[in-house]
Amino acid sequence: MVKAMIDIDKRTNRVLSIVKAQYGLKDKSKAIEKVVHIYEEEMMEPELRPDYIERLRKIRGEKSIKVESFAERYGLE
Repeated sequence: MVKAMIDIDKRTNRVLSIVKAQYGLKDKSKAIEKVVHIYEEEMMEPELRPDYIERLRKIRGEKSIKVESFAERYGLE
């Protein structure tokens, strides 16, 4: 775990206190983690999420099969 000393304004401190109370968290560090997790889930582009990268690696490792396109199948090319 990384330790960091941060400076936050009063409003941010109040918001973190609310998040801490709302989710029943142990301390404000956990509240920061929760806010970041919510941001990751709702705001980040899927391509940037660590779980997306991991899924891509798994998919790339799977064996693939060739499927002809609709146009090839019905001679539309």
